[in-house]
Amino acid sequence: MGRAFRIYLAGESVLVCRQCGNHLAVSEGVMSKQFTGQHGRALLVQQVVNTYTGEAEDREMRTGRHTVRDVYCRVCHTTLGWKYDFAFEHDQKYKEGKFILEREMITEKPESKRDHGRPRIEELPVREVLARV
Repeated sequence: MGRAFRIYLAGESVLVCRQCGNHLAVSEGVMSKQFTGQHGRALLVQQVVNTYTGEAEDREMRTGRHTVRDVYCRVCHTTLGWKYDFAFEHDQKYKEGKFILEREMITEKPESKRDHGRPRIEELPVREVLARV
């Protein structure tokens, strides 16, 4: 097998999984707070870490048809939102490659300054990772 690593982010505040506290994104990466997900308010985010995606599927949404993949927490496997792979409408192309994180599934945590702005990487024993699957 191999080793699994989690990235710890540093920034003004960090978006974390509400279930397990896994770091997902920095607040500076939020592109818009004006989105709606399946569970209410959502954020459009440039990049996320410590996640994995499901299979691509076409979905009809309020803004048109999109090819998306559900995004899951790498630690607790909670569905956090989705990733836009492709937008069929020309005016929606800016979403491609971006992520939706649903407010119901995440929380925002102020990050301490003890890390001096450098991300940390934690090594998890493979045995512990497999036990969570």
